[in-house]
Amino acid sequence: MSTGDRLLLFVKRPRPGEVKTRLAADLGPEAAADAYRRLTAAVLRALPREIPLRICFAPDEAQAEVETWLSPSLAQPATYHPQGGGDLGVRLAGAFAAAFEAGAERVVVLGSDCIDLTADLLRGAFAALQEVDAVLGPSPDGGYYLLGLRRPSPRVFAGIAWSTERVAAQTLERLAELGWSHRLLPARTDVDTLAEWREVEPRLSEVSPGPCSHPAAN
Repeated sequence: MSTGDRLLLFVKRPRPGEVKTRLAADLGPEAAADAYRRLTAAVLRALPREIPLRICFAPDEAQAEVETWLSPSLAQPATYHPQGGGDLGVRLAGAFAAAFEAGAERVVVLGSDCIDLTADLLRGAFAALQEVDAVLGPSPDGGYYLLGLRRPSPRVFAGIAWSTERVAAQTLERLAELGWSHRLLPARTDVDTLAEWREVEPRLSEVSPGPCSHPAAN
């Protein structure tokens, strides 16, 4: 892989009541936070070791807590960066811009709840960015689990109806408006609902959730 590749992982500190709130309505906040940690552990196991990793965390004051949680599970060095304020589009645009400003040539962002990622799939996303301007990994609910860009533009994230079934379609519309070429990756499920959790949970039985550090919740 080129040294110009950068992988962004968007995470939240895994405190009960702050993560997987839709799932918490059915499982309760403690169980939902545990599910979030287990999902994130599965994602970490799929990351290619050779690609530099930038962990984009929220809230901005949670760096020590997130490092304590994630660092023991990482197979590669990582840097930690606050997501900043604004809606998801603003935070994604900022994270891409910062990565490119730091010298990246191809940037791929992931969430922390798609357990069907593989290192080869991620390597393939970066390989595609050698040929096209963007790659998108759609999820069945109309969102996406992965987005990769070869250059930054806040227009990619403008006017997106986040947390709806229109996210992927609207993102493709923005790419078309920019005149950017793109490639679609295979669809993969990310986990937001109880039905999705019940589908993937048996496959997480061997995945440790990692250490939990949320002192303010104790």
